[in-house]
Formats: sequence, structure tokens, C-alpha cells
Amino acid sequence: MTDRRSSLLLAIAMVTATSCFAFGQAATEHQHAKAPVSTELKVTVDGKSTTLSVADLAAMPQKTITVHNEHTKADESYTGVALGDLLAKYGFAVGPSTHRKMLRSYISAEGTDKYWVLYSATEVEGSEHAADVIVATSMNGKPLGDDGQIKLIDSADKKPQRWVRNLTAITLVTVE
Repeated sequence: MTDRRSSLLLAIAMVTATSCFAFGQAATEHQHAKAPVSTELKVTVDGKSTTLSVADLAAMPQKTITVHNEHTKADESYTGVALGDLLAKYGFAVGPSTHRKMLRSYISAEGTDKYWVLYSATEVEGSEHAADVIVATSMNGKPLGDDGQIKLIDSADKKPQRWVRNLTAITLVTVE
């Protein structure tokens, strides 16, 4: 029991530290360095990985969300796959039997520039959270441009500090 609590406290500390790091980085770096363009996404759930192309993502059910980008001071409309749906398709389906596991799980999302953020699993699950987190492949009906071909967008964040440009990897981890 103590090991579980220690692992959980470590995960909470990581989320807190990441949020503080992301805030500090976003506050000081409004201009992004040129990063390699993302062309595929590696999704890892419980150690099992699948690599998806932009075409694979586009073939899945799509969701469109409109968000305000505080950096550009403009509303933007993104289309892509709901992250909860993507995780369910590749091994993390949420239901009564997995509810407790979801409460002990977190998601790491990383871009080609090595910028990464954390989400709790409940933040991306539609049955648990009102916001939308999507793996976007287009903005305003067009390719993402400098943001690569894949980008993580969160409709609840007031600032885009947990959005990931040039998204290249999503990893779900459960703390035992």
C-alpha cells in the first residue's frame, strides 16, 4: 500500500512540476523554434505501441472544436480524433471494470521538439470530463502548416500551454 501511495504521489508531483514547467516555458517563449514536422503518431497503451499515419487518423471518426488561442488572439477551429476515442481503440477502453485504473493513469504527449505535457486520464475521457482533447490534423479546414501534420488541442485550457505542436507520441501510464 505504501508503494502505491508513493507512486501516486510521484505521479502527482510530476503533473504539478510539468504544469509549472509548461507555464514557465510558455510565459517566456512565445516564438517557437523550428521543429521537425510530425508525420506520424506513436500511441502506447500499457506498453503496447502502434504507429499511425495522418491518413490513419483521418480515417477515424472526427470531431471539430473551436478554441481561443491566447497566443494568436484568435478563435481557431480544429478537426481530429478525440484522444479518449483514440486510447480506447488501442487498448484503454473506459467502463465499469476499468474505472479505478483510469483514476490512476496519466498521459504523456510529446512533440518532435521534445516539448511534452501531462494529462490525467480523466481529463481526456468524455464520460468523466466536459472538455475536449483532440489529436488534430487540420485547422480551419486546412493542414496545420508549421505546427506539423498532427497537433494536440485541449478545449478547456485558457492558454495553449498544454497544446503540443508537431505531436509525435502519446503514452498512457498506469500507476500501480
